[in-house]
Amino acid sequence: MPNIKSNISFALVNIPVVMNPIIKNNDTSFNQLHEKCMNRIKYIKYCPHCKKDVKEADIIKGYEFEKDNYLVFEKAELDKLKPENEKEIDVIAFVKIDEIDPVFYEKSYVLETENKSKAYLLFYEALKKTKKVALAKTVLGNKFYYCILRFADFGIILTTLYFDEEVRTPEQEIEGTINPKELDLAIKLIDSLSEKFTPEKYKDEYQDNIKKAIDDKLNGKTIKGVKKKPKVQVNDLMEALEKSLKSKK
Repeated sequence: MPNIKSNISFALVNIPVVMNPIIKNNDTSFNQLHEKCMNRIKYIKYCPHCKKDVKEADIIKGYEFEKDNYLVFEKAELDKLKPENEKEIDVIAFVKIDEIDPVFYEKSYVLETENKSKAYLLFYEALKKTKKVALAKTVLGNKFYYCILRFADFGIILTTLYFDEEVRTPEQEIEGTINPKELDLAIKLIDSLSEKFTPEKYKDEYQDNIKKAIDDKLNGKTIKGVKKKPKVQVNDLMEALEKSLKSKK
């Protein structure tokens, strides 16, 4: 959904923005082919009762309230259920970002200013100064979301959030006793592996291998598999920690 026009509604202030996904899909796209004739497979919507293909215009939405019985909803009826100001990003509160567990994060979008909006700059600087994020609600496509707005060096980022009922957190506590020497070694191992996060350093190895394989096949070369190093299994925890720390030194 590129170039979505919207407004940040901040009390009585309206800030026009353009929303664009900040993440792009890096996966290599493959088509499904019929092995016999090498033609692409088509996905056809078919009604087994009428025994015929169905056009998109002839499809309606129904909720199955019991086996094979449906409540039919017209588009106009569903539209009535959408929240008010659905095209806006309605700010409802400001919170500290560390109060939101990252497990609730879904998708992120960059909100760009239209015509170098002074209100956008003011809102951006206010977020930066207070070190808080705006909690807001909006509708994207046909789905209602709560989201957060936070500042980044290049502008304001909107991140949609999962609802509490969508996040499955196991109802169990971590219990047990730890050997202090093992804990000390584990902390030293963590320290030895600690570094600053630099995202450009981490490449999609699998996709890089696929792209190289495509080039090789186009040039008539044989695909060479990735050499996998045998992993040494150490069953004793203390021994495993000591050997791991020694190898890092």
